[in-house]
Parts: sequence; C-alpha cells; structure tokens
Amino acid sequence: MEVVLLEDVKALGKKGQIVKVNDGYARNFILPKKLGVEATSKNLNDLKLQKANEEKLAAEQLAAAKELAARIEKGSVTLTMKAGENGKAFGSVSSKEIAAAASDQLSLEIDKKKLVLGEPLKTFGTHEVPVKLHRDVTAKLSVKIVEA
Repeated sequence: MEVVLLEDVKALGKKGQIVKVNDGYARNFILPKKLGVEATSKNLNDLKLQKANEEKLAAEQLAAAKELAARIEKGSVTLTMKAGENGKAFGSVSSKEIAAAASDQLSLEIDKKKLVLGEPLKTFGTHEVPVKLHRDVTAKLSVKIVEA
C-alpha cells in the first residue's frame, strides 16, 4: 500500500513523502495514529496544493526578510556607556539592549535572539552586529557605542 506521510516517521520517511508500506503496518500503525493517509488521487492532489502553498509562504517570508535587512543596514543605533578609569568602558552592551535601542531609534522590532552576538560589546566605537533574519538572509546592524 502506498501512503502519503503527514508527519516524519522514524526509519520510514519525512513529511510529504509517498512511501510503500505493508498493508498491516499502514492499517494498524500509520493510519490510526494519523501519521499518514492512503495515496489516493485526492490525497495526492491535496499534497501538491499544500506544497505549493508552503513554497509561496516561504517565498513571502524570504522577501519580507530581505526588505527588513535593507532597512536594518540603512540605519544605525547609538548607545551610551559609562567610562571607567583611563577612558576604558565600564560594563558592556548586550543583545537585549541593542534590540531595545533598535526599537526606540529605528522603529524596528528585532528579536534579541536574532542578534548574533558572540559576547557582549565592551569597547567604544562602531561595531557591526549580524542579525539573522532568515535561513538565507543576514543583515549587519551598525551599533555605535559612545561615552556617557
């Protein structure tokens, strides 16, 4: 029996694949647990429509991410930090503070988890912070840290 998988099944296949399985395995495991449906012409057509819809959504998300990346790269965020002895920075700037500053200064809602910051920024000057917006889109946000 051929079955269209609705979810990933270990040692059988991924979601959306058409696999050939024994009748008993399909009747007793895959169909009752809603892991797949029988590969009829209606179900195959539904699968084709669903894949087309997912591709359309993915393309829209990619376009939105590219647009946001362009807006991010145009802007710059300025943060102030106290200076300690000999003009050295006192403290650090974290991704949470950068995200809040981007929200205030650029009116962009950037999730702090999307900022790829290895460690907090501890020096004055201009830093390029990568922002991972999509699997294929990474923007560079210019962060300027000045002395308070």
